[in-house]
Amino acid sequence: MARIAVIGAGMGAMAAAARLAVAGNRVTVLERTDTYGGAVRRYARDGFAFDTGPGLLRLPAVYRDLFLKTGREPLESCVETVRVDPAARHVFPDGTVLTLPNAARGTVRAALDEALGAGAGERWTELLNRARDAWETTRRPLLEEPLRDAPGSRTGPAHDTGYPALRGKGLLRLRRALRTGGASGPTLAEIAADELRDPRLAALLESYARVWGLDPAVTPAGAAVLPYLEDSFGTWYVRGGVRTLANALYERCRARRVEFRFGAAAAGVREKDGAAAGVELADGSLVDADTVVLGSGPGLRPGRNEWPSGSARLTVLLALRGARPEGTPHRTLVHNVRAPGLPGPAGGPPLTVLRPDDPALRPDGAHESAVLTVPVPVGAVGDRAAGERIADGLLAAADAAGLGLGARVLWREVRTPRDDERETGAPGGQVPPPALAGGGGALLQPPNQTALRGLYAVGGWAHPGGGLAHAGMSGALATGLIVEGPDWRGSA
Repeated sequence: MARIAVIGAGMGAMAAAARLAVAGNRVTVLERTDTYGGAVRRYARDGFAFDTGPGLLRLPAVYRDLFLKTGREPLESCVETVRVDPAARHVFPDGTVLTLPNAARGTVRAALDEALGAGAGERWTELLNRARDAWETTRRPLLEEPLRDAPGSRTGPAHDTGYPALRGKGLLRLRRALRTGGASGPTLAEIAADELRDPRLAALLESYARVWGLDPAVTPAGAAVLPYLEDSFGTWYVRGGVRTLANALYERCRARRVEFRFGAAAAGVREKDGAAAGVELADGSLVDADTVVLGSGPGLRPGRNEWPSGSARLTVLLALRGARPEGTPHRTLVHNVRAPGLPGPAGGPPLTVLRPDDPALRPDGAHESAVLTVPVPVGAVGDRAAGERIADGLLAAADAAGLGLGARVLWREVRTPRDDERETGAPGGQVPPPALAGGGGALLQPPNQTALRGLYAVGGWAHPGGGLAHAGMSGALATGLIVEGPDWRGSA
């Protein structure tokens, strides 16, 4: 029985801890705060409750596999997941409203034609078909196998976008890339302009990158897999809020005899004979271990003591008077939002509004809870006063889009990137995006196996990047390397 120390109690760390415990190891999780879940947290007040991190779940099969492999109770016995339908309502600057069904290709096509004009559905479907090719090419090296090449090496199967060039476009893009010194593959903005030929349809595609704070002008076209995944596998909600999933995973770890030590901040990884031998805590004590799993970011990783540049987020929690109106979509995206003090890539970021129909998140049927989220550059929101000013603009933008929230606000809570930094430890409240192929590996996180023998990494700042599903995948990848050895080639 090996002694394994896991630094951090985020979703990727707990996914690894549960799997490693089932494999017969003695696992101790060291968490600097007083709770688990990483960014998957909850804010509660006056009978209202809000997810302050992710509010939706994609690729739930990742957690179904995790719960199946770590115990007799399947995921569905621990939490209730429901398909969100419609998947989203999009409001564009010209007033166009598009409501997209969830994982229903035929009805999505009809909805696009009705909202954006004849031919829009066909162009979107053709793009998703090419995104499917990219997904099938990059899925395994990007998500199911350990990353073997350094992210910046510009080589390896996970570094290639996999997105097929349109006939007659490939040479043009190659010449453009050679002229600018960029990668030979197209960007997301290029395929949006070349293949969709409608600014609203282009904004729809680009929003899948923009919600992560990514600039479509430099994001590789491989990011088209994001709408493909949503279209093919759906968008899901966890009853009671996504925090309920973190609760269930924590209880699964405890059932597998994982020990949790809260208020235990790691100061460094102890080395002995060229290998990880334990964890040094901030109070000066030591935790001996045969293997260490780093789930708290790159700060303690050998050779990587800085955090990469990334995007943060500003979140506004709204307690609303009045019942949730009939027909309200769970998720609304307001495109090209303008608000005083709100920075970001050209064109304005999308505002995401989540309004779950969940009695667990409101005091009674005469009230409603809502969450507004917008990506912001790290360091762009200097203080809480700046956050409040941006929140005013976001609420005004939501009302201009027809959501009618402003007059119903009972109270609000504005969460700045500094709040996320305090809870997650990520400097500036950075939120890692999911791994994306292409761009020479610019959007890949470092491998799960580090340069120090016996030290592994999980979570959003390790392969395969950020997001709930990707965090669960990172735990599976690190466990495979630890249990099966460094030559393990990934899941079957």
